[in-house]
Amino acid sequence: MALFVINRYLGDDENLQEDAGEDHTNALLERLQEKAKAREKQMKNASTKAALCDDEEPGIKKKKKKPKPKFGEEESNEVKDLKNVTVKKRKKMSQVSSVELDTKREEEEVDEDGHKEIIKKKGKRKEKTTNRFEFQKPAEIFSSELDNGVEKIAEEKHLSKKKRQSLPKSSTPRSVDSSATDSEMETDVEMDIREPEQKSLIGENVQTEVPASVTILGDFKKNTIQQKVHRVLPHWLAQPSLVEKDIKSNLIPIEEVPGICPKLLRKLQHHGVKHFFPVQKEVIPAILDGASNGLLIGKGGYRPNDICVSAPTGSGKTLAFVIPVVQVLMQRVVCNIRCLVVLPTKELAQQVYKVFNTYIEGTNLKVVMVAGQKPFEIEQASLVQNKIFGCQSLADIVVATPGRLVDHICKTPGFNLQHLRYLIIDEADRMIDSMHQDWLRQVMKAVYQGDSNVQPGSLFRRMDPGPVTANSFSQLQMPLQKLLFSATLSHNPEKLQKLGLYLPRLFTSNYSRKENSELNASTKESDAVKSEEKINFPKGLTEYYVPCTLNNKPLIILDFMLRLKFNPVLCFTNSREASHRLYLLVREFGGVKVAEFSSRLSPGERKKTLKMFEKGKIQLLISTDAMARGIDIQGVKCVINYDAPQFIRTYVHRVGRTARAGKAGLAFTLLLRVQEHNFIKMLQDAGSPGIEKQFVDAQNLKPLIPQYQVALAELQSIIKEEKAQKRV
Repeated sequence: MALFVINRYLGDDENLQEDAGEDHTNALLERLQEKAKAREKQMKNASTKAALCDDEEPGIKKKKKKPKPKFGEEESNEVKDLKNVTVKKRKKMSQVSSVELDTKREEEEVDEDGHKEIIKKKGKRKEKTTNRFEFQKPAEIFSSELDNGVEKIAEEKHLSKKKRQSLPKSSTPRSVDSSATDSEMETDVEMDIREPEQKSLIGENVQTEVPASVTILGDFKKNTIQQKVHRVLPHWLAQPSLVEKDIKSNLIPIEEVPGICPKLLRKLQHHGVKHFFPVQKEVIPAILDGASNGLLIGKGGYRPNDICVSAPTGSGKTLAFVIPVVQVLMQRVVCNIRCLVVLPTKELAQQVYKVFNTYIEGTNLKVVMVAGQKPFEIEQASLVQNKIFGCQSLADIVVATPGRLVDHICKTPGFNLQHLRYLIIDEADRMIDSMHQDWLRQVMKAVYQGDSNVQPGSLFRRMDPGPVTANSFSQLQMPLQKLLFSATLSHNPEKLQKLGLYLPRLFTSNYSRKENSELNASTKESDAVKSEEKINFPKGLTEYYVPCTLNNKPLIILDFMLRLKFNPVLCFTNSREASHRLYLLVREFGGVKVAEFSSRLSPGERKKTLKMFEKGKIQLLISTDAMARGIDIQGVKCVINYDAPQFIRTYVHRVGRTARAGKAGLAFTLLLRVQEHNFIKMLQDAGSPGIEKQFVDAQNLKPLIPQYQVALAELQSIIKEEKAQKRV
């Protein structure tokens, strides 16, 4: 094999079989060594000539002609053998006509590396199928191949001209010096032809025909219209029971609502309630219908449906669950905790507690609030009474905050929830997002305790509800009905699943009712999908935003209070530190009766502040979001967002402190320039009817600046004193 390679390199492959002896082998090795020495000399001479020739391209080496023997010197055997081989090849090449060579080139050509080139007729497009990993041969190898004969050079030169003609017009051929040899021209042409092949590997301007059955990854059309994916909601969310938005136009007399007992009707009239709001008109009969057969059995003997209510702030949601619960529990004989109301804040719990106390007057029902406003021992004494034969419950209705409720479940002996009939979750969206101390699981564990805590002589056994079977109806079991209320109830089924609702029914006013009352199921579902994330704002609310700078914010508040005479005003900030600083600044400025409302105050101080604000003794109440949820404050005509809220739900609950029960109200939001775009887009996405832009003239603020600077200096000294007191 080695002998074949050497002969192939030296051009003696035709006489390989004839001269295969040992003497010839040694001669070939000697010739190979001499040829290597000759090539070294050629390389040195080529480098010197390359420096003199400016027209030659770098990287292409010029073939050096072999020196002729001097006069009188005999030619060596190796030189003679090379000449003989060249003569033989010339004879063979001359036998092939030029016509045959042209036809062969047009059909197919295969070079030494195995690259196949298919060339069509002149003037037509040339197609090539080349190996991906094609490497260009060095100039030395090209020069050694040119030693095989003059006829081979002429043949390849003729082929190169045809290839040049088939090149694209955009490619400019390189100029070749007239003094260059044929071998140099051959090398230049080979380089020009191989360059498009190398570009095709990179993927530039390559058009390939792909079969129809082959899928090209990433071959996407730019102008394709992508189909919008709609979220598929459960049936009870997709087709809710619609409630009218307009309160004033849809009032109904309390006598026309079916199911309410005469005793409660007299109480409603005594407290000035002559009409029910749309939410109350729909929800009260639904709750009463679930207890039409008593406490132990639902309608038709089945467990009643859970109820979810989503309606704007100030639409009467509290009274919608107070009236039916009081009417159902009036039939009870033994005092046990049968209704549990869970709320996020102490102030909201206090408000609901007052409403229950208003409508249980003259009945045997008892309401107890456990929200941390009283010591823990006093709350325990109001819940349970210890007797000789055991513990007796003192409450029928418990109004609680989550943390305090869990404390009594774990630490109060005799606190029993096995007779619980109604679990009411107000501000349900916030209660779902923040499960303090995992309160819901603790309540469910206390309700369904199984056989471990069954009292002797008990008529029924409270078990965790499962599949409806004959065995499940063998013993009486009081059903637990959950009632959810919120102005911004989530439509996310994953979140609502945490509550473990049973065949829930949704009442909402966040969908627009069409004029045609006969809506089919498909139309309702399409409306629900389009408006599933929309929020219903109070009908009488007018919204404004005020462009301002950070330094002008306190001046704008003072201008509203002193020049525009807004009174009373509820102002919201994003933190209790900001609320405290603004309170001190307005107080030091003077001229405005101001107070703050935040977690810095004790429960007693907060309660006292709310009473003074409702009576009109406080003009400006600066608060955190502690007052934003559900608190009904009488007489609030204007709400100002000193700090822009980051979430739409926070904004809805803040501005919901005004324009309640169908009344008119104003809402102003102070916005920096960088906040305007995102804030307005947030309101538009939530379905806001529109917010207007309100400017404040800088000339109206100039008279306030001198006194404002004095108050600012006083504020800095007060804050330093407060920090020093904290350190002590």
